[in-house]
Amino acid sequence: MKGSELLLKCLKHNGVDTIFGYPGGSVIPLYDALYEDNHFNHIRTAHEQGATHAADGYSRSTGKVGVCIVTSGPGATNTVTGIASAYMDSVPMVVITGQVTRDLLGRDSFQEVDITGITFSITKHSYIVRDVKELPEIVDKAFEIATEGRPGPVLIDIPKDIFTSIIEDDFQYEGNPLCKCESSIDEEKLAMVIEAINNSKKPMIYAGGGVKKSGVSEMLTKFAEKIDSPVVSTVMGLGAISRENPLSLGMVGMHGFKENNLAVSNCDLLIGIGARFSDRVIGDPNNFATNAKVIHLDIDSSEISKNIESSISVIGDLREMLSKVIKGVDKKDCSTWREEIENNKDENKVDENQFHPTNILKLFNEKFNKDTFVATDVGQHQMWTAQHWKFNFPNSFITSGGLGTMGFGLGAAIGAKAGNPDKKVVLVTGDGSFRMNCNEMFTLSRYNLPVIILLLNNCALGMVRQWQRMFFNERFSQTDMDNCVDYVNLSKSFGVDAYSAESIDELKEILSKDEVFEGPVLIECKICKDENVYPIVPPGKAIESPILSWE
Repeated sequence: MKGSELLLKCLKHNGVDTIFGYPGGSVIPLYDALYEDNHFNHIRTAHEQGATHAADGYSRSTGKVGVCIVTSGPGATNTVTGIASAYMDSVPMVVITGQVTRDLLGRDSFQEVDITGITFSITKHSYIVRDVKELPEIVDKAFEIATEGRPGPVLIDIPKDIFTSIIEDDFQYEGNPLCKCESSIDEEKLAMVIEAINNSKKPMIYAGGGVKKSGVSEMLTKFAEKIDSPVVSTVMGLGAISRENPLSLGMVGMHGFKENNLAVSNCDLLIGIGARFSDRVIGDPNNFATNAKVIHLDIDSSEISKNIESSISVIGDLREMLSKVIKGVDKKDCSTWREEIENNKDENKVDENQFHPTNILKLFNEKFNKDTFVATDVGQHQMWTAQHWKFNFPNSFITSGGLGTMGFGLGAAIGAKAGNPDKKVVLVTGDGSFRMNCNEMFTLSRYNLPVIILLLNNCALGMVRQWQRMFFNERFSQTDMDNCVDYVNLSKSFGVDAYSAESIDELKEILSKDEVFEGPVLIECKICKDENVYPIVPPGKAIESPILSWE
């Protein structure tokens, strides 16, 4: 057995059936082994960055480890942004990079880079394989590390001659059993949490992406309903509780609704679950939840009191912690508190006939809400989607939260569709982001993946332009984009169907035709570049004082 065949055997042992990748010189032996192996569904993207984003989207939507394969040198360096995106959002991935042969290491050889060194700070761990016999242990350990505790990406760098090395006939590999790390939870602190909840009059649950990562969304809903507590979510936490649930208030922080931010400021107990209290959520840390006792439940000890000092913190597996908390807390009635929050709502509404992003998203939401995964790129369209889409199941929102990666969306949508062929996948993007990843339209067309692309085209780098308008005296430096791109014809040149709308009626007409969505399709909506995302909390300001409109 060759090293390349052994690697594929190791991947099968770890449950891998889908791989995203791009062949190149140092991984030719591996692709040669794939040629005769019918087990794997391999999707070749247009670019290595697209492969990592696809593996990322696959992982977020399925809960499995995403896997991608690239070659050495530029192939490996093209994965860096995708790896960093996954690392910031705690997405389990295994990235396999080819490397020059062992005898050429350290000689500045053709297409040699120290990819383990480059990615040291954006992976949970990285390996370079020095002996073919190390492959089974390294691969098993990589999958274990990627998924244990707080998930994240792991990189395995494999020299080309490892793939061609021959394993002796008597070498046996059955796979190493993965260890299951036992949780050790501080029971005394957990009792303090239960007591604090029972004593609170105005509790508020603050749910982060860790709720979805640990698979405890149903438990979160049960917990919220037992203590009658409203729930606000981070961008990564959206979908952890259905937006149809009356306790679910949606997003909090810089672009959170007014009543949500005020609720955090006015609550007497803030229960952070699987969240990291990022700067986009807390605003001014000295004026965040000043009336509240802060509880923090998380698996990662490094996040405790990093940004906000917690009154009580418990480290461990969320499933175990929530199970005990739900049993221990009293059933509560917080109707007066919830009514107070409701009364703080901003009543400014967009005219329903206006061709505004919120109305556009409402129509898409009505058409595709059931069992639909929604991916986004990064910018205004991302925040409008986070605010207004009714996410109803845990992994339904696929977006780059921590790194904020423009160009993330199309690759991620491809990965989500590959992992969920029977579900709808909608990509919401802007023209700025779409210009960064439209090459992956080739991948949609080649594999006939029926992803629905909603392109909000405002001929601008919208979010940057909004900040220039609000905070830089309307000095629009390099954010107005020319309108020379015909996105409909561009899309069709890739073999992807496309339509354009400039009014609500035109969009309704397109959405009424079910045959439009049988294959990959792009729907361009031309919107005004002066539409801004509101509310917005100016950077560094208290979240209780958002700007609701720009006069």
